[in-house]
Amino acid sequence: MPKVRRIPLRMCVGCREMKPKAELIRVVKPPEGEAFLDPTGKKPGRGAYICRDVECLKKAKKQKSLSRALDAAMSEEIYAQLERRLEELKC
Repeated sequence: MPKVRRIPLRMCVGCREMKPKAELIRVVKPPEGEAFLDPTGKKPGRGAYICRDVECLKKAKKQKSLSRALDAAMSEEIYAQLERRLEELKC
């Protein structure tokens, strides 16, 4: 019987839905320093995931769920980077 590979799932902080890790964008906060986008998904630190949907980002910003998930205050710059990244992915 062939081995079945499991697809890693993560929860979006905006819509709270479980989705494959590859479909989400990771934001990471290292022990020292500010949060930043992690395109590889492998940087060390506390991570949070968000869907590739602008509405999810708006919802996460309004509810401050990204800040809670990373246990740190989120700057407007991070939200702006995420929004630019989502616009790039739409094209």
